[in-house]
Amino acid sequence: MRVELGEVALEVQDSGVATTDGRAPVLLVHGFPDSHDLWRHQVAALNAAGYRTIAPDLRGFGGSDRPEGIEAYAPGHFVADLVELLGRLDVDRFHLVGHDWGSGIAQGLAGTVPDRVASLSLLSVGNLGGMLSAGWEQLARSWYMLLFRMEGLAEEWLSRDDFANLREMLAEHPDRDERVEALREPGALTAALALYRTGLPPEVLFGPPLELPPLPGPVLGVWSTGDRFLTEQSMTGTEKYVDGSWRYERVEGAGHWLPLDAPERVNELLLDFLAEHGSPER
Repeated sequence: MRVELGEVALEVQDSGVATTDGRAPVLLVHGFPDSHDLWRHQVAALNAAGYRTIAPDLRGFGGSDRPEGIEAYAPGHFVADLVELLGRLDVDRFHLVGHDWGSGIAQGLAGTVPDRVASLSLLSVGNLGGMLSAGWEQLARSWYMLLFRMEGLAEEWLSRDDFANLREMLAEHPDRDERVEALREPGALTAALALYRTGLPPEVLFGPPLELPPLPGPVLGVWSTGDRFLTEQSMTGTEKYVDGSWRYERVEGAGHWLPLDAPERVNELLLDFLAEHGSPER
């Protein structure tokens, strides 16, 4: 369905039936270059287990609006969209799951309304502090983040020769062809890259360590051994930024898009973690 917010309209998959046992619904937040369809296996499993799921296309992605101007894609706008969306859907307390950039946005949302978050699950991408302290290997894997900040140049490089470079970067993505086709739409690639341009300025990547607020626990971190963009240390280093309980799980053999690569294992981990922290009161 389409939900009209104050600034943008979001395409949202809202499914499952709210239970009467006080179980909180699950908000699923995708990252680059995805849409809510990233979560199709998790939505099916969570709904079958009795959870209501809310999976929006973030602004600039999928079927949601793509406002003009880079300032429209500052991380705070994504967080504000989700807060407003939850209000429109009459959701107070909720479980929060994020992947890739969606993990960063989920952390921003958890920091904004910590008392409403029953649990926080971070897939592939952990806390920024963990990433920045992960050393040279992580820095080398993050080379593309600087490229993506170069307006015009990044778009030309990624779309050159029928999106050959983007296809190579998404080589392990199970939905690669569909994601490339979606980014052909006018303005779609620039909108998708905007988060890198607003959320990761060079002074963050290469400046002095940041003073970051702690994440409200409980927090689950999941990393996969086939992730060529992120080191294990970038996820395990998240623990020191968590105020509350922390659980780390390593998934063998899956690539960066582990919700699609290892759906059964991800579903198992999420269902177990949500059940552990699923009571109405923390």
